[in-house]
Amino acid sequence: MYLLLLAIIYLAFISLGLPDSLVGAGWPVMHEDLGVPVSFAGGVTFIIAVGTIVSSLASERLTRRFGAGVVTAVSVAMTAAALLGFSTATQFWMLCLWAVPYGLGAGAVDAALNNYVALHYSARHMNWLHSFWGVGASISPFVMSLALSADGDWSAAYRGIGLLQIGLAAVLLASLPLWRRVAAIHPGESTTEDEGAEMNEAAGAGGAAGDAAGHVSIRTALRIPGVPSVLLAFFAYCAFEQTAMLWGATFFVADRGFDASTAASFGALFILGLTAGRFLSGFFADRVGDRMLIRGGFLLGAIGAAIVALPLGQVSFVGFALAGIGAAPVYPAVIHSTPANFGRANSQAIIGIQMAAAYTGTTIMPPLFGIISGRVGLWLLPFYLLALALLGLAMTERLNRLPRRSA
Repeated sequence: MYLLLLAIIYLAFISLGLPDSLVGAGWPVMHEDLGVPVSFAGGVTFIIAVGTIVSSLASERLTRRFGAGVVTAVSVAMTAAALLGFSTATQFWMLCLWAVPYGLGAGAVDAALNNYVALHYSARHMNWLHSFWGVGASISPFVMSLALSADGDWSAAYRGIGLLQIGLAAVLLASLPLWRRVAAIHPGESTTEDEGAEMNEAAGAGGAAGDAAGHVSIRTALRIPGVPSVLLAFFAYCAFEQTAMLWGATFFVADRGFDASTAASFGALFILGLTAGRFLSGFFADRVGDRMLIRGGFLLGAIGAAIVALPLGQVSFVGFALAGIGAAPVYPAVIHSTPANFGRANSQAIIGIQMAAAYTGTTIMPPLFGIISGRVGLWLLPFYLLALALLGLAMTERLNRLPRRSA
């Protein structure tokens, strides 16, 4: 039962990643069919991002009322409907319309699943689950490529993945009794002995912010000691990840003079490092603990960015790969450590806010780099990434210094 639900959650994490690369992969053809400029892709992704932020902030109330299983199943069904809607779009405004349920579904399922796994599964599972998100995100460009090479019909890719999501939603609905039974039998796993002892504690005076039946408001959650620090750290990490993914290949072409195909390969090293790093870190996450994974991840990410900044020619790609490997365990470790840092009763509310901070970072910081680099130059990328990694490290170390007491 425990392992069966885990397998279903693994599928759900692949599902989370599947749609994430579709817009970018298909947009070169989509914008021509829809008769809009290339730049309009930003409008679709912005609407999706706003929806994810809104639903992330509402996830605590929804999960307390309906349960993680119901929220996950309904959210996946919403994204499935949105993807099928995308496949029928003949005008740009239709994409914008369907982007609303897409964003709302994606944010709610992300927060609900992450909190459920943080409460009931170990750190190794959190890392492996997020590596499966990378599997899903890596598959969707190939699905789009197959659709375009077959008959040039980008809508077929959305339709195919939308149908897969419908199948997953049906599986999730059928599995709802498992969620309650696993939560009762396995109320929580620890990361290490020390962190396990802290699982029912909260940072400082924030331990009593919520109880098992009560709603934890955003204002209350933000007043818990350490929450602003972890939000800034999560913002910085997600900005680091998305900026590297978006601008890496362009940096290697414009600043290092590589040809486009080589630069694309170098840019992909970050994503490959991210996916492989999460898979590998799962083998020792329980022994090392979330705190060391976060610290080491930010440090290795900073070292990788510093290597890219050095005038090493093609050797600089090593730094990009290191940055991806270093970044790999940070996201899952921050999420998994939330119940230990702030108390189990508060974790859903805080993880929802963390998701909102993540989406805010990925929405604002990569375009901001584009604006700045347009004036200064793309040479700034490794320094920009270095600053984000150091900000994340400083904020998590600040959180680590907070005293703990029993809730």
